Amino acid sequence: MNLSYQWLNQYLPLAQNGIKPAELAEKLARTAVEIDDVFTPGAGLKKLVVGYVESVVDHPDSDHLHVCQVQISADETVQIVCGAPNVATGKKVIVALPGARIADNQKIRKGKIRGEVSNGMLCALQEIGFSEKVAPKDYDEGIWFMPDDAVVGDEVYPYLGLDDEIIATDVTPNRGDMFSMYGNVNDIAAMYDLPANFTMHELTETGTENTTDLIQVNVADARLASTYQIRVIKDLQIADSPLWLQRRLWNAGVRPINNVVDVTNYIMLKYGQPLHSFDFDKLTDKQLNVQEITAPTKFTTLDGEVRDLLVGDLVIADGQTPVALAGTMGGESTKVDDQTTSVALEAAIFEPIHVRKQSRRLDLHSESSMRFERGINPELVTQALDEAAFWLQELAHGHATKGIAKLVNHK
Repeated sequence: MNLSYQWLNQYLPLAQNGIKPAELAEKLARTAVEIDDVFTPGAGLKKLVVGYVESVVDHPDSDHLHVCQVQISADETVQIVCGAPNVATGKKVIVALPGARIADNQKIRKGKIRGEVSNGMLCALQEIGFSEKVAPKDYDEGIWFMPDDAVVGDEVYPYLGLDDEIIATDVTPNRGDMFSMYGNVNDIAAMYDLPANFTMHELTETGTENTTDLIQVNVADARLASTYQIRVIKDLQIADSPLWLQRRLWNAGVRPINNVVDVTNYIMLKYGQPLHSFDFDKLTDKQLNVQEITAPTKFTTLDGEVRDLLVGDLVIADGQTPVALAGTMGGESTKVDDQTTSVALEAAIFEPIHVRKQSRRLDLHSESSMRFERGINPELVTQALDEAAFWLQELAHGHATKGIAKLVNHK
């Protein structure tokens, strides 16, 4: 797991007590988990600032280049030639000034591009070192837009989390608790005898309907899912997540998708509890059954791959139609997309051996399966589900219906 030092400091007074990332990593290695690396995402980058695009015109000698006038400080505007198809007037952008260093130690120089002066470069996230795995897909073909409140001329590093320090841990099978901020905070607090201020947000249900009137759950064998809970959140507005949330995800190695999916991944990182969101309106029967497959079945997962499920594989079914591979990945047919307005939000504990066997057979190792295989804290399931609903109300303007549809059997 990639541990953000800045995020840890929200819960623990590490910097205040002079505990630096390298020292913390050494302490963790001696007492809890193996350490793969300690690194700063923005190491080696330089002269990257926030710019404001004042104007964009087509390059006179190109069918795809643009000549942009870009404000780079309170009193300076420069010309930069850019080939990104999404560059637009009025956007704030990442500017690599002449002399800048970007990914792979590439140096940016002032020059001419087809006869037009270019004083730097407008950058995509990948060009400043973000991996394809975490860079948001919406910007695959273009440059990244900074938030509207970014200050022109400021260095971009704190906006993008590039000034954070990351401790990459290698979690062993017996320390599943260390696959969460919650587990790490508790362990580190004990190591250093520090007070832990782990903030938990409480949900206020704002919907008028009862969850159990909208959806039913059934677990065929409680040994396969000792806990299964569902909340319904309606009136959602799908959008990009705020930058603070995207920073949390990409510094943990997770790609931001949209505010609903990002909230479930954020809660997984915070509590170690994987969640899954079904598009509620795409569920036909409104009855989710946790059950084993009784005949070979083809199933398309969220990554678009068709999987061959075998007898005994554990799925979540809408009636009798599989809509998720339990503990591993959801299905394409009920995924959250730009048209989603309501979700059924799942929090569960699936039997670890079952999850491990089917994820290995299918060669489908996900952030969820890694956590289910190592064990889930049953005391945090409801808290994680409720906090996810809290953030969906805050960030997606949803309304959580009353109560939880659930099966709980921890014994």
